[in-house]
Amino acid sequence: MNQGKYIFAQLTEFLPRRIFDGIVKNHEGNKYIRTFTCWNQMLCMVFGQLTSRDSMRDLMLSLEAHQPKYYHLGFGQTVTRRNLGKANEKRSYKIFEEFAYVLIDEARRSCYKTDFEVEVDGNVYALDSTTIDLCLSVFWWAEFRKHKGGIKLHTLYDIKTSIPSFLHISKASVHDVNILDIIPYEVGSFYVMDKGYIDFCRLFKIHSQGSFFVTRAKDNLRFKRMYSKAVDKTTGVQSDQIGRLEVYYSRKDYPDKLRRIKYYDEDRQKYLVFLTNNTSLKANEIALLYKKRWEVEIFFKWMKQHLKIKSFWGTTLNAVKIQIYCAIIAYCLVATIGNKLKVDRSIYEILQILSISLLDKAPVREILTKCNYKNVKEQNNNQLKISGF
Repeated sequence: MNQGKYIFAQLTEFLPRRIFDGIVKNHEGNKYIRTFTCWNQMLCMVFGQLTSRDSMRDLMLSLEAHQPKYYHLGFGQTVTRRNLGKANEKRSYKIFEEFAYVLIDEARRSCYKTDFEVEVDGNVYALDSTTIDLCLSVFWWAEFRKHKGGIKLHTLYDIKTSIPSFLHISKASVHDVNILDIIPYEVGSFYVMDKGYIDFCRLFKIHSQGSFFVTRAKDNLRFKRMYSKAVDKTTGVQSDQIGRLEVYYSRKDYPDKLRRIKYYDEDRQKYLVFLTNNTSLKANEIALLYKKRWEVEIFFKWMKQHLKIKSFWGTTLNAVKIQIYCAIIAYCLVATIGNKLKVDRSIYEILQILSISLLDKAPVREILTKCNYKNVKEQNNNQLKISGF
């Protein structure tokens, strides 16, 4: 079926073209465009992500080397540094943002895990942000400190699927807690975050919407215990208490009851104190949910190492956002392909294989399938034996 097709062309068949065209039409992305369309632009950016191009010059050199293949790869008639750079500067990043969320929904459906360690009805999200440093003399709009520029990538990471469900790009000076105002909360789902997100007014909003939060308590928390639950200290749980906040303004912001759990982490040899509004889960399950928060940190580290979100191919805010959303598109595409083709490999392994195979013409399933080297026929053939060996 895929005989004669480049692997990159096979990958793009997993992208919902009609949905993308509908998004482009809504934003008039192809208005006054003759040759290099938004679809061509996105494929060039995804190609750059999958092949780990470090700069616009690097990307253009790799593309120009395969100019006769442009049509078959979906890049359009011509791709130049000028038209790609201009497209990243002028065309709305919202086109790629909306399409990234389409792929996120598809990837979450295909990657959903039913064997999660903690039995909860809703989803489990880890909330965190990472700062991407930028050169202030080039990215003048990203002023962070006197001699430093940067942006923040705020991410709501779906732990059950290993897919980010919500992303927001802001200036690095924006405090993390402000993101709690724009997150779409789901009834019955858990939102796990560190102590930097503690704002009792915002936490009460999560509670009022029927959602649950798990966070770490600050050292200066004043908490009045009402009653305690029985605990088994061999599990690491030292205390499990229900109570209310003591400070007037904190209690005014969060007038309902809270649950405080003290837990000893043997791995870190440290006592941790958790706050949550959930009273049905066991205390050690709450501790396990917070431990899962580290997966979003691993995701950030993986993204920065294997996709291009640290060095950018354009200098405007619009170009930076387009590149980040195209990185998410590439990530979700690889995750979806791995699950639909039932490939027994990690996303990292699939990405590494694809990065050196995009211009091959073998079926994509074939190159991603693990080979059983014990069945290689050459091992059973009679080989020339040199005397003395």
